[in-house]
Amino acid sequence: MPPGFRLIQKVSSTRAFARIAPHCIPAMDRAVHRLTRGNVLLSAQMLPGVILTAKGAKSGLPRTTPLACMPEEGCGWILIGSNFGRPGHPAWTANLLAHPDVLINWRGRDVPVTARLLEGSERDAVWQAAVKFWPPYTTYQTRVERQIRLFRLAERTAET
Repeated sequence: MPPGFRLIQKVSSTRAFARIAPHCIPAMDRAVHRLTRGNVLLSAQMLPGVILTAKGAKSGLPRTTPLACMPEEGCGWILIGSNFGRPGHPAWTANLLAHPDVLINWRGRDVPVTARLLEGSERDAVWQAAVKFWPPYTTYQTRVERQIRLFRLAERTAET
């Protein structure tokens, strides 16, 4: 565990962080990612991350969003729609529901994937893994009345 990791977990669980982070972290991530030609995602220094490019649910226009993710060994990635524990689902989750075939940039490589909303016992099992992976997700869930959406991203092959 990197030095200061527990402190970062505690800070990220605060309401102040939930108010400030959505306005500055994605902007910094986009800028650094662009400047390094996809080689660096600033927030990925603490948590693995992807750059998601999806069609807007209403507009159909490409929307690019840096997101923390939970890689799954050999089978894809999990995206957690925590919205930093703020009310309302993040907009990117509506985009995935409307247009599940998306592109992610993972460690500088563009990967076409299909997103699937997890439900029921499958969601429950992944949620347990997610809170073990990043304990602040538990705090985020206690702050909101909605169920935090979880998506599994699976790489698309030429046949799919």
